[in-house]
Amino acid sequence: MKKIGLVFSMCLLFSGITFAQVKYSNEFLSIGAGARLMGMGGAGTAMVDDATAGYWNPSRLIDIPGKLDFSIMHSEYFAGLAKFDFGGVAYKLDPGSAIGLSLLRFAVDDIPNTLELIDQDGNIRYDRITSFSAADLGVLFSYARKMKIPGLQVGGNIKVVYRHTGEFAKAWGFGIDAAASYARSNWRLAAVARDITGTFNAWSFKKNLLEQAFQLTGNELPENSLEVTVPRLILAVSRDFKISDQVSIAAAFDTHFTFDGRRHVILPLGPIGIDPYIGGELRFSSWLFARLGVGNFQIVPGMNGKNNFTLQPNLGLGIQYRNLYIDYALSNVGNLSIAQYSNLISIRYVIR
Repeated sequence: MKKIGLVFSMCLLFSGITFAQVKYSNEFLSIGAGARLMGMGGAGTAMVDDATAGYWNPSRLIDIPGKLDFSIMHSEYFAGLAKFDFGGVAYKLDPGSAIGLSLLRFAVDDIPNTLELIDQDGNIRYDRITSFSAADLGVLFSYARKMKIPGLQVGGNIKVVYRHTGEFAKAWGFGIDAAASYARSNWRLAAVARDITGTFNAWSFKKNLLEQAFQLTGNELPENSLEVTVPRLILAVSRDFKISDQVSIAAAFDTHFTFDGRRHVILPLGPIGIDPYIGGELRFSSWLFARLGVGNFQIVPGMNGKNNFTLQPNLGLGIQYRNLYIDYALSNVGNLSIAQYSNLISIRYVIR
């Protein structure tokens, strides 16, 4: 019986439940959206111009090429054990304003629930095993508007977060993002402040369902608690280079500033961590796109007591046929990062 409770507790731990206030909550909102920018290593905050702008930079929603823009993405992690999905829509209200809606889900499904494996007579009953999901859900409501200064746009998100582990635990969270973009000639600049007020998750637990398992393993029952996601600042720049009438290049550089002081970044400045992201997109005849990017630079402590430098290179490919876009990205090419490689596919459709 102890083994059964232990397995169940490990499932809870793996699914990402946190019983106290932490600084790394809602990390699923930092994974990324859309295979286009993911193929560029997560760079491109200043150049995004599709429905994924609601996630990356809401002030760029105005730059969608049509009246309505749809985008969906699917990816899998840990050999398909965890799944991440994104869906977004952007709608241009008028030439000077736009709105957007983004949905994100990161989940581990079909986790065995063995709490009822042994019946009251001590018999093992495999037919009593059920399953549950540990899922993180995020909804972003976005708005963008052009300002009187030529080239300046502002935008923001109101985000709602719902996280649950089966029927055992759940949390609701709320937060705000703010963004601004400026374009001049072939240059684009952007600043995005995520979770500017801190995104708060309030956890509640059904202790009657957990009490037996936690007592058997010597663990304390979790208490209702509050998580806070600390703010993050993103500064980005991009530039277009025209090679010929049929070929052009877009180069992008993003810098993420975190303020929790506990990340393995390559540029730690006290409590501030600085993460660079570099990417580029090669465009052929406006219908074929090749992408390359590098991000997730880290200084990771090694087993020998020395620090190791790691990075994550990504590759991407995109095809456009009329109003339909199909993009593919492969993350962690060459297995140079401690993260596992992942395949990402996204589909986008524009109504002009």
